[in-house]
Amino acid sequence: MLKKIFNAILLALATVIVLVYITGYGYLFRGVKLTYLKGNDGPTIDDGKYFPSKEILKGSSKPWPADPRYNHQKLSPALEKNLLATETVSFLVIKNGKLLQEHYWDGYDRNTASNSFSMANTIMVLLLGKAIDDQRITNLYQPFYDFYPEFGGNAFSKKLTLENLASMQAGLDWPDEHKNPLSKNARAYYGSSLSDVIFKDPVKENPGETFQYQSGAMQMLGFAVGRAVQMPLSVYASAKLWKPLGMENNAFWSTDDLGVEKTFCCVHSNARDFAKIGYLILNKGKIGEIPLIDEGFVTRMKTPSLHSNGVYGMGLWINNDTAIKHYYMWGLHDQFVIMVAEYDMIIVRQGRKENPEKDSKNRPKVVEFYINEALKLANANQSAL
Repeated sequence: MLKKIFNAILLALATVIVLVYITGYGYLFRGVKLTYLKGNDGPTIDDGKYFPSKEILKGSSKPWPADPRYNHQKLSPALEKNLLATETVSFLVIKNGKLLQEHYWDGYDRNTASNSFSMANTIMVLLLGKAIDDQRITNLYQPFYDFYPEFGGNAFSKKLTLENLASMQAGLDWPDEHKNPLSKNARAYYGSSLSDVIFKDPVKENPGETFQYQSGAMQMLGFAVGRAVQMPLSVYASAKLWKPLGMENNAFWSTDDLGVEKTFCCVHSNARDFAKIGYLILNKGKIGEIPLIDEGFVTRMKTPSLHSNGVYGMGLWINNDTAIKHYYMWGLHDQFVIMVAEYDMIIVRQGRKENPEKDSKNRPKVVEFYINEALKLANANQSAL
């Protein structure tokens, strides 16, 4: 009797497993293994080792020069409390091109790679700019359909441009849900094939008329740029960004099981090297005085898109509503590269938890806090000279 019950249970479990795979939810097994079974409720900054990846190779390293007052000032109690409460692993302040503050926690150091999450959007849009410079792509308004004619399933799909994707005005059928294990985000993150997720559904509304942050849009942009440049995006990023910028370490870009880079997330690099992406944007696409990416394209990245209510350009979040205007890269769990042109300042924060407070436009309030704290540190240093 017990044997029959045991066999029935095994049969039921086998049936459930088969049904899960048949219905396209096989990724849940990997997701559960990498989250709940490890005591997490979602992706983490150091889960890159569990996924296949491709290296973004550096060239000759050009480390950040240290400011004469490097780390001379202590972090304020308020800042230190915030950083510790949110399990921050790195906090950097770069002022006038020099490293002013640099702090690490929980075993991290200047070489430790951490997940960018959606900060990768900025990198992806910069690669779009390079592909245009290299004449691999005609312009921002080239239709996605030119690269993937099979995606032109309806009238909306044929109107979709690369600019629509980069500015999050794509009109996709993609609710951006990070905590729903059945969401498209989860399927793309933990699944085996990005194309099976991305090309499953057509565009649901007229592109260019509504702003909605959608991870699927940045993944589609990655597909288009990858097809245009005819090489892995990790190789292109190495040649066009990592080597010219003199990154200090190789990075790696998580892929699906077929080797396609997850362009909506998952460039794993260190705080110093992420700061160099901020430097390139702050310096209008130039390295020193040498142009790397068209200045007009970088300006467009920093300009709010028509329907974004002033919060998003192309791959960058924007806040021109405060006394100190700024723009920033922003990833899950509050990964930040914050750029403040007025003060020639870059702030990098990486960590495991986010600050929940948002402003009236759903932007993280903590960005302003970090800017104010960084300016206090910079001003204190200046007074001490």
